[in-house]
Amino acid sequence: MRIIIAGAGEVGFHLAKLLSYEAQEITLIDTDKEKLAYADSHLDIRVLRGDATSIQVLQDAQVDDSDLVIGVTESETTNLTLCVLAKQLGSKRTMARISNTEFMDNRDLIKFEQLGIDELISPERLAAMEIQLMLNQSAFNDTYEFEGGLLTMFGVILPKTAPFVGKMVKEAARIFPELHFMPIALQRTGTQFTLIPRGDTIFKEGDQVYFITSDKGVEELYKLTGMQKQDIKNVMILGGSKVGFKTARDLCTKKFNVKLIEKNKEKAFDIADELPHALVINGDGRNVELLDEESLESMDAFIAVTGNSETNIMSCLVAKSKRIKKTIALVENMDYFQLSHSIGVDTLINKKLLAANSIFRYIRKGEVLALTRLNNLNAEILEFEVKASSLVNGELIRELNFPREASIGGVIRNGEGIIALGDFRIMQGDRVVVCCLPKAIPRIEKLFL
Repeated sequence: MRIIIAGAGEVGFHLAKLLSYEAQEITLIDTDKEKLAYADSHLDIRVLRGDATSIQVLQDAQVDDSDLVIGVTESETTNLTLCVLAKQLGSKRTMARISNTEFMDNRDLIKFEQLGIDELISPERLAAMEIQLMLNQSAFNDTYEFEGGLLTMFGVILPKTAPFVGKMVKEAARIFPELHFMPIALQRTGTQFTLIPRGDTIFKEGDQVYFITSDKGVEELYKLTGMQKQDIKNVMILGGSKVGFKTARDLCTKKFNVKLIEKNKEKAFDIADELPHALVINGDGRNVELLDEESLESMDAFIAVTGNSETNIMSCLVAKSKRIKKTIALVENMDYFQLSHSIGVDTLINKKLLAANSIFRYIRKGEVLALTRLNNLNAEILEFEVKASSLVNGELIRELNFPREASIGGVIRNGEGIIALGDFRIMQGDRVVVCCLPKAIPRIEKLFL
């Protein structure tokens, strides 16, 4: 695919890096000479200096022959304008990064597609949604919903008390005869090697395991992993950033008790005016005495979303020392995910990774409805829609020429999430959730074309 990315900031560079690894033809546009020089020396892409809303610059980038134009500059106006121009100039598809979530809330009122803007992406909104999902399933350290929760992915580090530690996958499956969950990916503690579990794979203490489950299997997973479902009601948020504000606002509408700490006095008062149901405190959240004064120990969850990753991690560690049930830290440095199991914070989230997940499904071949990349694991989970022409249509799962580096986690059919085993026949219209390692992706895509 020929892809044009406008904006060489953190999101744009990260996207360009991921896409360049997949041999996509990338052009990166920005006005910042230093950012472009860094990208040019580190990535196998074309860089172009100039204003992304300049018609001449877009023509130099061959926008008329582009498959996708992505606007991820810091300026929302620039991103929207870019998409309108790119579509008029011949681009097949356009996506714009925005910060004003009113645009997304009113898509039925404002027909953005008619303006030439096919997709809107808000990394801050994605991060706020991710935080809400993590609070709803607080015992797990990673989660993702398909089709509104008909199938859900959960990630968990197996404790010593988990009943199936030391058992093979097929032995663990016998514990519950009516299986409502499926292990799809696994990483051994202390390694960076990702496994796709098979029947003879043995679960070990400390493994980071990802499961796909239907709504019927959630309680089974709690029992099998030895985790306890925890009620989250009192939440403390550190940082009145866009993510912090959106998270506080959304949690207030869900009747959570929210305390938000913001260092900047003016910003704190503005947030207090806009969020009457949240308690907003003007103070430095790095001050342990302040956290104690604000009854940190009585909180069920602590969410650190300041602009500083180190502050977020250290604050969460303080909260963890107070036996807080759930800690979530927003981090910008992707390298921290490599240490996520040993840092001591329950969940790390990254806006760049969330935005990349949202965009990547448009890069994949076949009818990809959703895609997520597993934190710290070299694997992707994709949701395909089966077409009449798909090779999997009408076939039993056990008869598919499925690579060992991939597995089917579940199928959504007629509004029901199904954990599909070998004797399940895939039909046109099914939505199939597949977990696969990068080298298996081309073979998987061919099965669903």
